[in-house]
Amino acid sequence: MSRIAGRFAELKRQGRGALIPFVEAWDPDGPTSMALLRGMPGAGADLIEIGIPFTDPMADGPIIQAAGKRGLKAGVKVAHVLTMVREFRREDSATPVILMGYLNPILSYGPERFCADAAAAGVDGLIVVDLPTEEADLLLPWCAANHLDFIRLVAPTTDDARLPHVLNGSSGFVYYVSITGITGTASASTEHLTEAIPRIRRTTDLPIAIGFGVRSPGQAAEAARIADAAVVASALIDTLAANLDAQGKAKPDAVAKVLDQVRALAEGVRGAQIAA
Repeated sequence: MSRIAGRFAELKRQGRGALIPFVEAWDPDGPTSMALLRGMPGAGADLIEIGIPFTDPMADGPIIQAAGKRGLKAGVKVAHVLTMVREFRREDSATPVILMGYLNPILSYGPERFCADAAAAGVDGLIVVDLPTEEADLLLPWCAANHLDFIRLVAPTTDDARLPHVLNGSSGFVYYVSITGITGTASASTEHLTEAIPRIRRTTDLPIAIGFGVRSPGQAAEAARIADAAVVASALIDTLAANLDAQGKAKPDAVAKVLDQVRALAEGVRGAQIAA
């Protein structure tokens, strides 16, 4: 059983959903993003997504785009992201880590080498935002060979006929993109989610995480109640960005403020499940 599957099984036994916060690698620098990564499990993160900065993040709104630009300006490379995970694993062997990014950096690194190095570093799963289902064989064999979960995105526009095709070969969990748009710009309604999630469940037994537009503890609680997990990214990056100085460096309490926000989100998720 993978670390991701094991964590979801454990949470199911506890009768609650998961909180999956996001950190952009090297935003605004390596030490700050590393401090956030290290602090997230203690603040209540059940799984963690790490964003790989890219020059053309077409699915991301202005908040994550800006975070990626800060990471690139700081000099981040794919190898640096893998080093982050390797260092994290020296202290934490339990929390699942998922890398989220775009295909181009992986192709430049080499798909076979990337999957092998990611697994060796302690990565548990990959989300490749712009990898078409029809081109999944670029990565899927190497993920399988290295026991990496291959996590697919499902959108509101993914119809019933296409769902099985999109989810073929996927593992870990399903990432439901809850809005038709870019990250951090809108939130899905409860009515939409209560219709969409059961439709996906008819096609797969994998846990479902809701992302894009989940910002507050209340929204995270709702997502975890309706599905199996809430992914929060833009709201955390917003807090970090608001606590950078004029030179773009993190203020002394920046990390603490983001982790306090993770703590509040985690309390929302746990409270919702206990009350349900």
